[in-house]
Amino acid sequence: MTTQLCFRSFFLIPFYLIFFGLDMSLVSGQCQVNEQSTLIQLKNNLQFDSSLSTKLVSWNPNTTDCCIWRGVNCNINGQVIGLDLSSETISSGIDDSSVLFNLKNLESLNLAANNFNSIKIPSRIGNLTSLLSLNLSNSGFSGQIPGEVSQLTRLEVLDLSKPFSYGKVLKLEKPNLANLVQNLTRLRSLYLDNVNLSAQNSDWCQSLSSSLFNLEVMSLSNCQLSGPLDDSLQKMKSLSVIRLDLNNLSALVPDFFANYTNLTVINLGSCNLLGTFPIKVFQLQKLQILNLADNEKLYGFLPDFPINGSLESLVLNDTSFFGGIPGSIGNLKNLSRIEFQNNNFSGGIPESIQKLTQLKYIDLSHNSLSGTIPSICFQDLENLVYVDLSFNGFEGSLPSSLFALQKLQLIQLSNNNFDGLFANFTDPSVSSLEVLNLGSNKLEGEIPRSIFELPKLSDLVLSFNKLNGTLRITDFENFTSLDISYNNLSVIVSDGITLVNHLPNCLSLSLASCNLLEFPNLRNQSMMIYLDLSNNQIEGKIPNWIWEVGSGSLSYMNLSCNRLTSIEEPYSFPFLFLLDLHSNHLSGMVPIPPPFSFYIDYSNNLFNSSLPESIGRSIMVANFFSVSNNLLTGVIPHSICYAVSLQVLDMSNNQLHGSIPDCLIELGSKLEVLNLGNNSLSGQIEGKFSSNCALNALDLHENSLEGEIPRSLVNCTTLGVLNLGNNMINDTYPCYLGNNTNLQVLVLRSNLLHGSMVCGEGQENKWSKLQILDISHNSFSGHVPTNLFSQWDAMKTKENRESNKQPSLTLIQSSDYLNYKDMVTVTGKGLEMELVKILTIFTSIDISNNQFSGEIPHTIGQLKALYIFNVSHNGFTGYIPPSLGNLSQLESLDMSSNKLSGEIPKALTYLSFLSTFNLSYNQLKGRIPTGSQFQTFENDSYLGNERLCGFPLSRGCTSSNHAPDSQESDNENDWRSIYYGFGFGAIISVLFSLWK
Repeated sequence: MTTQLCFRSFFLIPFYLIFFGLDMSLVSGQCQVNEQSTLIQLKNNLQFDSSLSTKLVSWNPNTTDCCIWRGVNCNINGQVIGLDLSSETISSGIDDSSVLFNLKNLESLNLAANNFNSIKIPSRIGNLTSLLSLNLSNSGFSGQIPGEVSQLTRLEVLDLSKPFSYGKVLKLEKPNLANLVQNLTRLRSLYLDNVNLSAQNSDWCQSLSSSLFNLEVMSLSNCQLSGPLDDSLQKMKSLSVIRLDLNNLSALVPDFFANYTNLTVINLGSCNLLGTFPIKVFQLQKLQILNLADNEKLYGFLPDFPINGSLESLVLNDTSFFGGIPGSIGNLKNLSRIEFQNNNFSGGIPESIQKLTQLKYIDLSHNSLSGTIPSICFQDLENLVYVDLSFNGFEGSLPSSLFALQKLQLIQLSNNNFDGLFANFTDPSVSSLEVLNLGSNKLEGEIPRSIFELPKLSDLVLSFNKLNGTLRITDFENFTSLDISYNNLSVIVSDGITLVNHLPNCLSLSLASCNLLEFPNLRNQSMMIYLDLSNNQIEGKIPNWIWEVGSGSLSYMNLSCNRLTSIEEPYSFPFLFLLDLHSNHLSGMVPIPPPFSFYIDYSNNLFNSSLPESIGRSIMVANFFSVSNNLLTGVIPHSICYAVSLQVLDMSNNQLHGSIPDCLIELGSKLEVLNLGNNSLSGQIEGKFSSNCALNALDLHENSLEGEIPRSLVNCTTLGVLNLGNNMINDTYPCYLGNNTNLQVLVLRSNLLHGSMVCGEGQENKWSKLQILDISHNSFSGHVPTNLFSQWDAMKTKENRESNKQPSLTLIQSSDYLNYKDMVTVTGKGLEMELVKILTIFTSIDISNNQFSGEIPHTIGQLKALYIFNVSHNGFTGYIPPSLGNLSQLESLDMSSNKLSGEIPKALTYLSFLSTFNLSYNQLKGRIPTGSQFQTFENDSYLGNERLCGFPLSRGCTSSNHAPDSQESDNENDWRSIYYGFGFGAIISVLFSLWK
């Protein structure tokens, strides 16, 4: 056994020496003359940059021993057995005619990190049959890997990988992977990263496992492999490194991965993994690196980690892991990197994290973590460089121990519920902190002066807190990025100091909502890219020098929500990516947008000109353009046809006239929102919506449009909002939109629409997401189909409400930045309300002021999420459906001016949120039910029903006006049996859930 060990050690000496680059002269003999001659000839044939070379440049033919040349290793007989020409800038000179292949004794060849200009790997590589190690990684070879590589049967290390997959790539087609490795049975390390192995299909696992029994390193990143991970991989018991990231495996991770007891590295990032990750893999004792990032469909939870586990890096970002972070994570004493962002982790941070003294990087952002963070958690983590706990539910005081760590470079604690005073820095002069983001919390008090004494702090975000006090712009002289917007701060900028002296390196400045009364003097800021002065009290003209800030580098300018009245002439916009001037008092001509802008918002001003003729060319690359809520006149210029990149176009609430340019209808696959509502546009809607129509919202309400609704709207399968109300459209009910399953809002009110709502076979509306329907003030007639309401699933699911809180239709008044909100007007409670965005809790049906007849379908009782129901001013007959009592969310019910008869169902008294109620001018009779909201309704709710009696009417009930109707009684009794049979159980369930 001793002899055998000695022999193995002797055999490995050359390999280790080559690997570590040691001086082979310690064991080599004098270089053979023919070998030296071959090397000199090789050098002369190679093209390389001698100024960057460190090896070839030292090869001197006058030196008698080539074995001492850099990159050359020899055996004791003076034969060249190792050649390392990596990183020598070689661009050509190695092909099938190269003298390189005369070195028959080569055991190691390294040509990595060169640039062979996309030539193929020479097929004569197969002549080097003594090779133990071949490294051609990142060498610039491309095309088919020659089959002759499979002749290198002694190979133990094969590296053909590339760092990236751009440009021409290496591939394995003929031969494929199976043919390549079938004879390489001694292979221990295989690196084929970014080599195209797609020709192998899904049997690559069998190809490897049937030949490479001794494989230890399997590195096949981004090789276009597909799943599954076959059970045959179990044969490869020696695996210590598995890298399969950036392949579309679409597979489960097999449990047998936990049987690889030698595993040190697993990288399965971005593989589209499915199912639950085997928990025992986390507990592998030798595992050092585990990367499962970017697998959204991969689930799992963290186990109890073993004592003295070897994990150094645990990366789970953008997966679907859930549950808590176990206290046993403190067992992983070598852990230096934790990435858990964008998961579903909950609970708190365990105190045991303080034991991870090697920890350098921790990212727990975008989870559901909560609770307070004990200061003890971080106090001993002296190696921490990066901490991101943003977008969670942490509360309480900021963990003060973080602010004492001297190596820490980044702290991200934004978008939590931290409150109390701002943590102070005890010794700011020794801090390495560069980035501090505490935005969107509940911090109070003044910003401590110590924050301005941090020598390396360059990026500070404190926006959306409750901080107060007064600051001077000169406090921020070291910052490259500053955001202190939306606090109770006041920033003094009127001291006459030129800011270039104090913000010399500032790239990004956000002083939104900082009580500014005037523009800060930014005249000489030459590096600024981002400027936000929105939501202040700046008055008067926009100075023309503001457009010169950044000396042409400025790309983001937000001056919205101030009191600005005009733009000082002359001015010239820079190449702004974003220009936001909305919600000011700007008047006069509409400014021609900056060239190549992506986002332009001029809305909510007083511009009173026509649109520039060239407007379309100015916004030809823009995604967002809004001039809504101004005083614009004239027509929509035909140049708008050049704006082919628009996703949102809003010209609503102006005085534009003329027709709608055809091209706006035909813009195609990019336009998502088109809002021309509340103008004076006329004519028919010309043009045809394309087959790749991407519209989410189309709003043309309050114009004078005529003709029919374009049938090509069926192509807009993503359409969620269609508002054509208050026009002169003469058409029938849009049955042809029946298969549009994304429709949420349909408003056709106040047009010349007519005919029945009954659709033919195959055209029944299937609007399962519909929340708002308004076809009022038209001439629709006939019966309302009984099954109509049954299709609208979005109106059937209600959200629980607090029993003591009256719901309100709170409207969102301002749009989120860079996020357009769909606008629609809804009539309810006697008011017209403009909803901005479709509130998930709001549903409405208004079919009033038409000529409908027959009974109101009893299926209305299925829409338990309904808020507003208006069928007034029609010709409905029969009884009020008792099933209306199921609509427990109902706030407004108007059935006035019909021909309804019978008694008012007692079930209506169960509508505890009902605040608007009108049954006037029908043929109802009997006693008005009492109880709940009914006690609050006055006479107006019941006028024109001569046979009604009881409170609040002055008519008392007598035998003549309160005689029960047998049909009505039977009807109500039938409903009650259904209600008590099914509805009572639902009520008990709701009460029980509230009690819990």
